[in-house]
Amino acid sequence: MSTDKRLEIGNTPSALAIQVLPLGIPEREKLWEMVDRAIQAIDAAGLSYTVGPFETVVEGPLDKLLEVAAAVHRTVLASGAPTVATYMKLWSGEGIGTNTEKTAKYRVRGH
Repeated sequence: MSTDKRLEIGNTPSALAIQVLPLGIPEREKLWEMVDRAIQAIDAAGLSYTVGPFETVVEGPLDKLLEVAAAVHRTVLASGAPTVATYMKLWSGEGIGTNTEKTAKYRVRGH
């Protein structure tokens, strides 16, 4: 594959649903602080994102989302979690729609 084609693929519009689980942290407040740090790492990427109770959905170019996933995982490890599990769902392609497009009709109704 040519370098141009790889660069083009790296810019493919994408959405990443990411859930990071700091394991071995019995104190709820400490665990939530680690999750807050993960969300700060997402925010630092400057991409559009939506925080949910179980995962955060981030939108942007494919390569940038893969960088965000690595940064989030590393951030939680660096915050002192003895073990970290990161679960991801990644969707890429033209016309995949945005979070807002997919959820607006429910948000208007208060859901």
